[in-house]
Amino acid sequence: MSELAQPPADTLPATGTSRLAAEALGTFWLVFGGCGTVIFAAHAGGFDFDRLAVSLAFGLTVLTGAYSLGHISGAHFNPAVTIGLATAKRFDWADVPGYVVAQTIGATIAGGALLLIAHGKPGFHADGGMATNSYGDGGYALWSVIVAEIVLTAMFLYVILGVTSKRATPAFAGLTIGLALTLIHLISIPIDGTSVNPARSLGVAWFGGGHALGQVWVFIVAPIVGAAIAGISHALMVGEKE
Repeated sequence: MSELAQPPADTLPATGTSRLAAEALGTFWLVFGGCGTVIFAAHAGGFDFDRLAVSLAFGLTVLTGAYSLGHISGAHFNPAVTIGLATAKRFDWADVPGYVVAQTIGATIAGGALLLIAHGKPGFHADGGMATNSYGDGGYALWSVIVAEIVLTAMFLYVILGVTSKRATPAFAGLTIGLALTLIHLISIPIDGTSVNPARSLGVAWFGGGHALGQVWVFIVAPIVGAAIAGISHALMVGEKE
């Protein structure tokens, strides 16, 4: 994986179909693995270290997805990442809509699959049980959640832009990005359940009830703002021109 933002031209598929399929599959894996850990493992009796386990689950899905699919699509798996890379001029704006749609579809299929499996256990309720993001429930005000999502998404993009730089060591990009997402979850799970990814939030919010859908706008807007800030400011901060 020589460039997470945009694979080398000679390795791209002949059409964009494979790239979109890879983005849908990778985002499916991220939501299924990360949110699935919340739904099935973190809520199970006797499961210790819930926060660490969920953080690792999200990080591991990105790490494994990046190394297995990054050579096809660049392994964004996140509309905020796609928009941030385009803002930083690392990705073609013409390809952004297709990537965002593919990511949202993959996340939604994952949410539906999780709901189907979860209903196999008596007593499951989708409302409050679908690993949705929210504000207020953890005691943090809306403005706190917005600031956290903007800052953490921006930092995530700074990491991605840094490790996929021409001056970086590409072999470690997937590992670094996965660990960065793990750290982000360790910080912000108590705040809002951690989004930094509009597709991740939407993919389960569809099935989580009116409360989840009523608040999901925060987890669409704030990550995109953070990603755009990072995309615009990265070259100014580090002096790179790419």
